[in-house]
Amino acid sequence: MVKTEQIQIQTRGNNHVINITDEVSQVVGGSGVTDGIVTVFNVGSTAGITTTEFEPGLANHDIEAAFERIAPAGARYEHEETWHDDNGHSHVRASLLGPSLSIPVVAGQMTLGTWQQIILVDFDTRARTRTVVCQIVGE
Repeated sequence: MVKTEQIQIQTRGNNHVINITDEVSQVVGGSGVTDGIVTVFNVGSTAGITTTEFEPGLANHDIEAAFERIAPAGARYEHEETWHDDNGHSHVRASLLGPSLSIPVVAGQMTLGTWQQIILVDFDTRARTRTVVCQIVGE
């Protein structure tokens, strides 16, 4: 069985970290799949998805600080020269994080650890409505 649903997420951009665990869990719970896998995929090239402990230090500081060291917002990016915009660092950061995550589903539940949540990080330079596709495959 394959079930696919989309979730719409409002973001502020600029490294906004959003816990989407509950939304994905609702999709999995409503899918009827008891054993399988859910793939969570961000549509777009300036945001990414991963897991972490969603707590204020990480969500409001540490993730942004780490990506600022890796792909600084103020650096020169060929992307910006080509498109005359300001989000070259957003594309680089999203590429490093990746657009998707796969999570095993066992007995109708995602197999996340106690302190492990699914997060979307919007690296773009403006607020957005993000589309996240959840595809559950299993029985």
